[in-house]
Amino acid sequence: MSLEDLDRLLELRHTDAALAARLASPMELPELMALAAERGFQVSGDDVLQARERELAQRSSEDLQREQGEEARRLRHFIHG
Repeated sequence: MSLEDLDRLLELRHTDAALAARLASPMELPELMALAAERGFQVSGDDVLQARERELAQRSSEDLQREQGEEARRLRHFIHG
């Protein structure tokens, strides 16, 4: 299981329309792992978390603050009282 396999799977979506369509909608981790296995890749939950951490580390602090503000607004509207 490797982050590199996840990267290769995500890169493959640029040339595989069926894969791109499946990845376009949200899916649970077991479904993503099965999709990767269908294409010969091994992806784990840790790989997904590492990819997310890598993505966050590459973003600017302004982007992260904006995202946190949007999330806080959504929660304020969701949580009544």
